[in-house]
Amino acid sequence: MTFQKLLGDIVGAANVLTAPADTKPYFTDWRKQYSATAECVVRPGSTEEVSRVVTLCAREGVAVVPQGGNTGLVGGSVPGGKRREIVLSLSRMNRIRSLDTLDDTITVEAGCVLAAVQNAASEAGRLFPVSLAAEGSCQIGGNLSTNAGGVNVLRYGMSRDQVLGLEVVLPDGRIWNGLRALRKDNTGYDLKQLFLGAEGTLGVITAAVLRLYPKPTATATAWIAVDTPRAAVELLSALRARLGDRLSAFELLSRNCLEAVLAHSADIHDPLTAAHPWYVVAELADSGEQAVLRERAEQALFDCAERGALRDAVLAQSDSQAHALWRIRETIPEAQFTNVKHDVSVAVSKTPALIERAEKALHAAFPDVRPYIFGHVGDGNLHYNVGPESLVAQRAAVNRIIYDAVAQLGGSISAEHGLGQLKREEIRAQKSPLEMELMQTLKDALDPKGLMNPGKVL
Repeated sequence: MTFQKLLGDIVGAANVLTAPADTKPYFTDWRKQYSATAECVVRPGSTEEVSRVVTLCAREGVAVVPQGGNTGLVGGSVPGGKRREIVLSLSRMNRIRSLDTLDDTITVEAGCVLAAVQNAASEAGRLFPVSLAAEGSCQIGGNLSTNAGGVNVLRYGMSRDQVLGLEVVLPDGRIWNGLRALRKDNTGYDLKQLFLGAEGTLGVITAAVLRLYPKPTATATAWIAVDTPRAAVELLSALRARLGDRLSAFELLSRNCLEAVLAHSADIHDPLTAAHPWYVVAELADSGEQAVLRERAEQALFDCAERGALRDAVLAQSDSQAHALWRIRETIPEAQFTNVKHDVSVAVSKTPALIERAEKALHAAFPDVRPYIFGHVGDGNLHYNVGPESLVAQRAAVNRIIYDAVAQLGGSISAEHGLGQLKREEIRAQKSPLEMELMQTLKDALDPKGLMNPGKVL
């Protein structure tokens, strides 16, 4: 019996895709940087089916590439094309298993789209705070395996901070059931942390118990103009002093980013009448009355303007206006699609220095350079993208400039997108030999045959 027939006996023949027209979307990453074929795409419908598929692959020596919504930006969820592989799509495993408003938890399968988890929480009067531009198509399994960030990290933390328990299929096919809803469990190693951010190289996340939070009853969104990134960081400190944890998001973007969005989408408009070099999108969330929070936000912005901490600001007066402001931020990635992209982080206080150092070095090397800088300045994470498109051919030289600036400031070359194929080799220059040895030791212990998402991370 052929390998594909054996897979079909497990998941059903209709869920083993082999025709090029069917497999093509699974074999190419979202940015179309990486594309390679695999033997087939397998779409299991349950954890038991995942276990049987992985067991078969282990027996046959076939590598497994776990895939969620395939919205990643580092080539981590597509085949490498250098050995026998299958793509294991978790998209059929999209059930919400339970939601408990007393424990404030939701248990979901890996193929649940992020927006569906957000909506389920909202309908129950709760908040699931992970929020990012791809939330309508990215899946929870992918979010957890890459430790996705998003706009609410400032208040709620990364994806790993939302996880209480996991269910994982190990490289030999065994199922580890760690679906616990405990806030405290001090009984040895926290095994779930091994798989969070591991990009499917240590096992396949099939389900998770996630934290929920009280749903805010009031929100306020502001679009703020500042002169420099340093002014933005100082404004962040001033607003946090006045507003505390009500400040849930604080996003920085350059004028270049706004201009790219305006050129890309005719129905998006500049929120302010005058142009400014830098902008911040800030969001507040709280319990209580909307009018009270808006008044508090207005007073904080007025105080900061009086002190010269900002140049201009507009506060959304309705949900539709708030949505329009956030749409600008969310449209940036597609508005400047083809350039050299970076997802980096430094300490918040060093964000201005990173921008200044990198920009100076880039202009010295490439006089026509055009940086597109945006990101989560509230947690030191910048998306430092570099155009024009012609510089893509000199990606290595551009990367070297950015990565050297990050290293000088004690930062990270991957803040929230992971390593995948894109940064697999570069990380060796960023981590100590001991760190790399420890990572390889974990990989060898859990996946001695090297069958889980080969060619990614390590």
